[in-house]
Amino acid sequence: MESLRRANAKAALPVEDLARARAFYEEKLGLTPSREVEGALFYQGSSDSGFLLFPTGGRPSGQHTQMAWFVKDIAATVAELRSRGVRFEEYDVPGLKTVDGIADLGYEKSAWFRDSEGNLLALGQLI
Repeated sequence: MESLRRANAKAALPVEDLARARAFYEEKLGLTPSREVEGALFYQGSSDSGFLLFPTGGRPSGQHTQMAWFVKDIAATVAELRSRGVRFEEYDVPGLKTVDGIADLGYEKSAWFRDSEGNLLALGQLI
């Protein structure tokens, strides 16, 4: 479908407490909303990327990556976020092992953390 191929895709993350989530994204990740409407916070990234937070009564599963940022230096970004209090997940299962929070997947390095609402977020650096 031509209209979808030209459309911008953006993530929508559920939150139980919008104020708590806003504080996490501002204090821990250094992000401020680019737009606020009743019941949603919009965040603009580079180019046309971005995401929104919306309140819901349900909980995110946290069982899979719900959104990722691709960065140029994952080790430096992990270190910066750790200095702000972000805790990174550690994995040691067949096919996935992190070392100091970072996994080398062969084609990409990745690191995962949870926001204040339980959403599983990731950093990626293409190799």
